[in-house]
Amino acid sequence: MKKGSLISIVLLMAVTGLIFTSFYSCKPAGKNLGLQLYSIRDSIMNNVPASIDKVSKMGYRFVEPAGYDNGKFYGLEPAAFKTLLAANKLTMISSHTGQALPDSAKMSSVMAWWDACIDAHVAAGDKYLVQPFMGGGAYRSLDTLKRYCEYFNAIGEKCNAKGLRFGYHNHDKEFSTQLEGQTIYDFMLTNTDPKKVMFEMDLYWAVIGKANPVSYFNKFPGRFELWHIKDEKEIGASSIMDFKAIWEGSANSGMKYGIVEVERYDFDEFTSCKKSIDFLNAAPYVVMPK
Repeated sequence: MKKGSLISIVLLMAVTGLIFTSFYSCKPAGKNLGLQLYSIRDSIMNNVPASIDKVSKMGYRFVEPAGYDNGKFYGLEPAAFKTLLAANKLTMISSHTGQALPDSAKMSSVMAWWDACIDAHVAAGDKYLVQPFMGGGAYRSLDTLKRYCEYFNAIGEKCNAKGLRFGYHNHDKEFSTQLEGQTIYDFMLTNTDPKKVMFEMDLYWAVIGKANPVSYFNKFPGRFELWHIKDEKEIGASSIMDFKAIWEGSANSGMKYGIVEVERYDFDEFTSCKKSIDFLNAAPYVVMPK
């Protein structure tokens, strides 16, 4: 064999070995998971840029703010907040905000508030707007609940016109409360237009309300485009949540994005959020849409 040929073979083997080693030494890509920023509520109000940087470094891919107020996100203009997220390789997928059902005298001003809110979220690059509450009357009167459904349909129509999806986020009482023999959550799913209103199921609160998320996925297929992935504290740290069974029964849910929320902690906010995403990344049954 010629000397030049031998050198070429050695170089080829070296390069191939380098590629092989690099490929297998790379850490596996994390799953497509987001963080509800209420999880770091104490920290983010003190230093928004530093908090967003930490969220990105934990491995989260997107965020769901809970800090929209007067056209701004945590005090930043929509474009500035979008730029901050982009600089940290994050996007805003969803946002929690809302207004309680107004009386007829205030309906026009509230719907004008929604118009401005929707425009701000479009400017920030958002995809989903989620209202995470209803007024107390919705839990006492079926007529009030029906008017909330009509209200949500109207907001959803406004969102659709601007390229957003509107949705509702539950707590436990929507499952544990009945009005005239009808469970609140079931009534809402039945009396909202699927083209205008999707649901962000908070898995933890559903279980606390004695509901089986998988039963809802099957009864109302495709309605649960967002999930709040939550546990009593850090995700996976309690025996309350059977995440494996939920994922194995999720085919009909319609889930497009999963969002971690940590409301109570055994550690500091960032440690708890990191432990939560690490648990989900390591769980083989947790399969997220790309």
